[in-house]
Amino acid sequence: MQTTRDLYEVLEVSRTSTIDEIKKAYRKKALQFHPDRNPNNKEAEEKFKEATEAYSILSEPENRRKYDQFGHAAFQQGAGFGQGDFSGFEDIFGDLFGAFFGGQAGGGGRSRGRAGRDLKYDLEITFEEAAFGSEKEIKLARRIACETCSGTGAAKGSEPSNCKTCAGHGQVRMQQGFFTITRTCPECSGTGKVIKNPCPTCAGAGNKLKDGKISVKIPAGIDEGQRLKLRGEGEAGSAGGPNGDLYVQIGVKKHPIFERQEAEIICDVPVIYADAALGAEIEVPTLEGITKLKIPAGTASGKVFRLKNKGIQILGTDRRGDQHIRVNIQVPKKISEDRRKILEALREVEQKEGSEEEKGFFGKVKEMFG
Repeated sequence: MQTTRDLYEVLEVSRTSTIDEIKKAYRKKALQFHPDRNPNNKEAEEKFKEATEAYSILSEPENRRKYDQFGHAAFQQGAGFGQGDFSGFEDIFGDLFGAFFGGQAGGGGRSRGRAGRDLKYDLEITFEEAAFGSEKEIKLARRIACETCSGTGAAKGSEPSNCKTCAGHGQVRMQQGFFTITRTCPECSGTGKVIKNPCPTCAGAGNKLKDGKISVKIPAGIDEGQRLKLRGEGEAGSAGGPNGDLYVQIGVKKHPIFERQEAEIICDVPVIYADAALGAEIEVPTLEGITKLKIPAGTASGKVFRLKNKGIQILGTDRRGDQHIRVNIQVPKKISEDRRKILEALREVEQKEGSEEEKGFFGKVKEMFG
């Protein structure tokens, strides 16, 4: 151990600080004093080493416990620091070096192949398909693994060879200040392989553009703006990497009769005056077809009736919402001679008898104005 200063003081944190607070403080110090940001600055380099040393102890619970109990003495006489788990360093250096060099910190294991690109498809369905679910077939142009080379990118009878720059590891070592880090190999783009004899069909890409059809299952209850994820149905990966995913964005056509509010359906139904006044059994539409609805005598315009479990299925469940029938009493714009005579006779009766509502209203008016 080199520094003799209080480690909490080095990082400018309190003794009760959480690991996240310690990590944040160290990252701030590391960015400030890193040698690559302060070339030929011995003081900055020493402060960077000091902060790194402090973080190596305080970020590891067992080392921190020893330091809190025994101070610097806990790491003298060969004990050293860094005897515990330094997984936190991997995370913080990954962020730190990514900001400096656009690369990654870490070991020199073989790099995995690249994942394929995700794709998005806009799919418009009917109101009924959204309510009950369906299965649709979509046409999509996407990159798939080349059949000629089975996705290797190499011509028939040959195969990719190890990259000489990185010896097949996909990463190269670089010296940054007093650290040795690894970066993605610029020669093979991290695959660890180079293709000397490219496949004539895909020109060494390992994939090619092709039109195809994909079956999409639409779940009952899906709504406008929601999307489905089809794992592995995006573009093909390269060098053994996984395929991308396909995201299907759902649009729902407007219905000429029904209006949807989540799992509920609202339907405006025109009713003639006589049925509303006398009561009647009327026919109303539902998603399953026509059904009967009894409306009581004296039903006012705007009155709402509920049909239980006649709405939209709630996504991911077996339950359904309700349908709401809103009565809209119709006033005819064109009146036949026969209807006119009947309405005039009705008006005479209503003016004579009046209604309780009218009597109450005009009674209040009379009180107001004398």
